[in-house]
Amino acid sequence: MPNPLLGAVYRPGVRDSSRLSRRAVLGLTAAALPLSAAAPALAAPAATAIGGERLARRGLQVDGATAVPTKLLTARAWLVADGTTGEVLASFNAHQRLAPASTLKMLFADTVLKKFDRTEKYTVKDSDISDVPAGSSLVGIKAGITYTVEQLWQGVFLRSGNDAVHVLAHMNGGIAKTVAEMQAKARDLQALDTHVVSPDGFDHPGQLSSAYDLTLFARHGLRDPDFRGYCGTRVADFPAGGRKTFQIQNTDRLLTGAWGLKTYDGLIGVKNGYTSHAGNTFTGAATRDGRTLLVTVMHPVAGSNAVYEQTAALLDWGFTHGRAAQPVGALVKPLSEGGATASPAPAHGVGQAAAGAAGAPAKGPSATRLVEGAAGTAALLAAAGGFLLRRRRQVLAARATTGTRKPPAPRAAEPDPQEPPAPTDQGGGRHRR
Repeated sequence: MPNPLLGAVYRPGVRDSSRLSRRAVLGLTAAALPLSAAAPALAAPAATAIGGERLARRGLQVDGATAVPTKLLTARAWLVADGTTGEVLASFNAHQRLAPASTLKMLFADTVLKKFDRTEKYTVKDSDISDVPAGSSLVGIKAGITYTVEQLWQGVFLRSGNDAVHVLAHMNGGIAKTVAEMQAKARDLQALDTHVVSPDGFDHPGQLSSAYDLTLFARHGLRDPDFRGYCGTRVADFPAGGRKTFQIQNTDRLLTGAWGLKTYDGLIGVKNGYTSHAGNTFTGAATRDGRTLLVTVMHPVAGSNAVYEQTAALLDWGFTHGRAAQPVGALVKPLSEGGATASPAPAHGVGQAAAGAAGAPAKGPSATRLVEGAAGTAALLAAAGGFLLRRRRQVLAARATTGTRKPPAPRAAEPDPQEPPAPTDQGGGRHRR
């Protein structure tokens, strides 16, 4: 990634004569390094210690239990928790912020579900579905047809219909109002890794969540009988206009056994998701012998069934070997229900040891020292930039008096050689099942 501290003096639109050379910039940065021994860490978002310091660490976190199916697991992040006690039995990059896809609809339901009676009827207008992103997953809502709130929620949970989400969001006062309420709900749940841009989970720059936060959303939602009922429904009849209906099936393959998968014994939901940018995400819950487990899996290596297979493997582990696990953290209570306010992770908890290590986090400078270092570097670069700007003005003034030809038109700065090519799909993606 480009160094944000270089932007003041090395950016598109700055003429060559006023650019600080890359070698000089690196020299200035090196001179400032005693103030900030770990400046690269500034580029990474700070981890949170919500649920316990262990969960802020990178890599596998597990104590007292064996046989975690690590050879099968290719997900960038996952978490296993006891749905009743909230104890986190094992995790991998629990707070890593990733695109959530349609699993974000769990937060949408946590926010909006109780606002409307399930028997309430609503006739859809064109404006209710005109802002659904192209490429979205749809349940097939049409303007002019009257739906019950129950049917709209079936469209959300079973078919992951963005059209159903948008209708309910407009019923709730609009997209912007709903997004703001979802963000407020996330704060109350202490899901501080989550940033909401749209209510449907569709790909948008900056729309992020984590395995920890998605598990919080699922646990909170499953306490509501309607939420639990919708996410566990396999098939339903959906209005097609007049007296006609068509059948919709839940896209959760562990619930329905679709696409060559077996149904998972005891599964009670909750939500899956896929976009071309986010890849696959899934939060599943299952009950066996009176014990309920929650598992979230985010972004496994490509494979249409991988997210379900890895979820099933983690559920199997939790119901067997996981019984011996000592908690490595906990799902916190909402602030509105008396939950203790959690705090950000200490600076030494960021950027830990390699994946699989569950030991003490790597040592590093304090957050204060990093800020001091950043300030020192920025001040040094700003001073250099000011000098170059004054020098450039002097050169232009001299040219104006001597009749020297105009300098060449500005051109864009060269890309940072360490910066990877820009992704081709940042602003959108297609929901596929």
